[in-house]
Amino acid sequence: MRKLSVVVPALNEAAGIERCLRALAPLRGRGHEVIVADGGSDDGTPQLAAPLADRVVAARRGRALQMNAGAAAASGDALLFLHADTILPADADRAVLAALASHAWGRFDVSIDSRDARLALVGFCMNWRSRLTGIATGDQAIFVRRAEFPGFPAIALMEDVEFSKRMKRVSPPACLRARAATSARRWERRGVVRTVLHMWRLRLQYWLGADPAELARRYSH
Repeated sequence: MRKLSVVVPALNEAAGIERCLRALAPLRGRGHEVIVADGGSDDGTPQLAAPLADRVVAARRGRALQMNAGAAAASGDALLFLHADTILPADADRAVLAALASHAWGRFDVSIDSRDARLALVGFCMNWRSRLTGIATGDQAIFVRRAEFPGFPAIALMEDVEFSKRMKRVSPPACLRARAATSARRWERRGVVRTVLHMWRLRLQYWLGADPAELARRYSH
């Protein structure tokens, strides 16, 4: 494997999309590609992204649908799905391609970009939970061999969990200790404790069979 395609799903990310994409410039300089899959932004996100990406594709709104659209437009041997509020570690491309020599898929550890010690603990728990269960979250920059990519399930929430369950049948994930740094905005908006409890509740409801569309509605409120 020689070429990595980084797919960034975006929706109204004008405040941070340029920072995300500028951090990927060294990867592009080494011959990899960056594709932004926009879900109908009305804040100028596509226009800001265009000079800093190889392609900006329009997609139906929904993270899974956007990631699938970006993957369809990609030309790399491997795919990496990066949230628009997340920054990859240095030399992420080399780490990914090395990991995919022995694994079909994987993810990075994550750190939450905050000085709040509670969020350092949240990041630590996310990483160890992922190691124990083999389930990756979108914040951890999931990557996969192009030939093994089954597509993300077209559900409104928990697409990363369902994707992980499917990929575990192919191989265990490569759990890279290098950390992707993700924004703390989700926790800051709702509050750290409330956000953690809210996400635990949504995950429990998902495992009990709740409709992902209904969970997505609860997630955004």
